[in-house]
Amino acid sequence: MPPATNDHTPHPAAGRPGGTGEYGRDGGNGTDRGSDGDRGSDGDRGAGSGAGNAAPATRRIAALRRFAAAGRRARGVRVASCAVLLAVAMTAGAVAVGGRQDGTRTGADAAPASGALAPGLLTGGDLDAGIRSLRAHLRAQPRDHRSWATLGLAHVEQARTTGDPSHYPRAGRALTRSLALAPGNEPALAGRAALAAARHDFPRALRYADRALEQNPHSERALCSRIDALVELGRYDEAAEAATTADARRPGVPVFTRYAYVHELRGDPATARRVLERALAGAASRADVAYVATALGQLAWNQGDHDRALRHFARALAADDTHLPALEGRARALAASGDRAGAISTLEAVVARSPLPGPLVALGELYEVRGADGDRARAREQYALVDAWTALARAGGVHADLDTALAAADHGDAGEALRSARAEWVRRHSVHTADALAWALHRSGRHEEALRYARRATAAGYRSAAFLYHRGMIERAVGNTRAARASLTAALRLNPGFSPLGAREAKAALKDLEAAR
Repeated sequence: MPPATNDHTPHPAAGRPGGTGEYGRDGGNGTDRGSDGDRGSDGDRGAGSGAGNAAPATRRIAALRRFAAAGRRARGVRVASCAVLLAVAMTAGAVAVGGRQDGTRTGADAAPASGALAPGLLTGGDLDAGIRSLRAHLRAQPRDHRSWATLGLAHVEQARTTGDPSHYPRAGRALTRSLALAPGNEPALAGRAALAAARHDFPRALRYADRALEQNPHSERALCSRIDALVELGRYDEAAEAATTADARRPGVPVFTRYAYVHELRGDPATARRVLERALAGAASRADVAYVATALGQLAWNQGDHDRALRHFARALAADDTHLPALEGRARALAASGDRAGAISTLEAVVARSPLPGPLVALGELYEVRGADGDRARAREQYALVDAWTALARAGGVHADLDTALAAADHGDAGEALRSARAEWVRRHSVHTADALAWALHRSGRHEEALRYARRATAAGYRSAAFLYHRGMIERAVGNTRAARASLTAALRLNPGFSPLGAREAKAALKDLEAAR
């Protein structure tokens, strides 16, 4: 039975990475190092390393310097993260993470008189101020295992909201401390599940979620992480069962959004929309309104209803005008509706605060389509920032291969794209991974093999214009012109603005196919 309310993408409180558009919903991927990799108390110095490619170092450094300057102008946000990104670019992936990580926003540092701080601080008010309060509390009561668990989750949320994966090792250290003080405690196990999911180690996320649910079958965070893990592993029938179980045990926005997303992945966007609309009607806080309205906007955009998408994003931004997923979604819908200038200015604001691969690539492609003086260099700058983010993500324990595969296939090295896509396929068999592997194989000239994965990506019922475009281009490459015309036509009919460059290439390919016929 459908839940009383629902949602489309995971709720921030549940700690799952977000993201929209052709480059997937994931925010990064990685390995949860556990107690053997995240040692020491929060605030201790640690180190991370990631493999980076120094070949485009000069261009990357120049791009990052310009980006850092833009970030300082944009209300002073993201300065520290820009500095870390610059360090990654200059050292080709080796980055030291540590020292004090206090936020720059205002907020009280006073600790409560006693007891663990409420986990609600993760979704309300100033997250940086909440983290400072947690630290002050833990200095006074260092054996409070629940507050250590809450601090770990706060760092997971901090990474999600800022796009800075360097927070993940801090999350791991705090959760390790909690488990050392109280082995097997449910909040820390659920936190481990959320951290593993954020790093895209979905088998580990599933194991930790199951352990947490043994302790507390009604743990919202564990229930949500379990759904996320099953979805990203491509186990959609089990994910649907997990979503139904979660709805029965702990109905609410975080569960409803996942319930809706599972329905969308299984080819039922109508049910997904109904669940989200009911969730929005019952949303109690401005954060929930922004979150669910954004999910509805993303669903509408994916179905090609750009006007409806813009209305949903407007409602989300009316509730929270800083909600980055809503701003990104609004930019994509503006671009699809023909307002390229509005889309570019909005995406520029998004990447100035959170330089994730999806909006960086979308902005680069919009520059390419616009073609003004300097736009080609601006596009290359965005793609260089994707490389820098990937190095930082890997330094934070994140497997970023899905992001790398898609970005490199279109705007980088085809060999690197294929290596990354194969590595990701070993870890998980989701439709998004199948699509990325198909496209990387195609870009490497292995069209017959690519077609097998393109068919797999579209077999589960999930309707994505990007998937159909990839499949159509692959079918064209193998000489199946009738199927290619059908796939490319379906892609443009479903969402004619799915990608600034992809839609243009799909139209050109269709024109060539018709001329040949």
